[in-house]
Amino acid sequence: MSIDVNNESGTEVDEQAILDIARYALARMRIHPLSELSVIVVDADAMEQLHIQWMDLPGPTDVMSFPMDELRPPGKDDEEPPQGLLGDIVLCPEVATKQGAEAPTRHSMDEELQLLTVHGVLHLLGYDHEEPDEKAEMFGLQTAIVDDWRAEKGLTGPSPAPTVS
Repeated sequence: MSIDVNNESGTEVDEQAILDIARYALARMRIHPLSELSVIVVDADAMEQLHIQWMDLPGPTDVMSFPMDELRPPGKDDEEPPQGLLGDIVLCPEVATKQGAEAPTRHSMDEELQLLTVHGVLHLLGYDHEEPDEKAEMFGLQTAIVDDWRAEKGLTGPSPAPTVS
């Protein structure tokens, strides 16, 4: 898996954890090991510009996903998943800090960025949360991936509750 993490935010973030959880999520979703992903960490001003440009919504948001080859997890009968360019995930640590502090399970910016990375990966793979059944599926999968990754890493304490809207 080729994953690039580029921190342009000016905020120190745990880039290795972002890389690790992205790799874990993609492997868990059975994405071809030669697929490519880019994660970009930006400040609130850059995220606000992207949010306005692509979503026509004001203010910065927590995470945005820009799919490229529209890869999907393989079905049960697919022996070999297709390889390709997944796309870009853009994260904003300033928003992540605020969301982590306001979450019911209060958690750090880095924990929120890990959750948002998985959220972004799932969006790149075609998951959405516009409808209640889609939201239940996506957030359930997101929680399972984050919980399993944390358990594998031996991280203790409650996992971040989904704060992504």
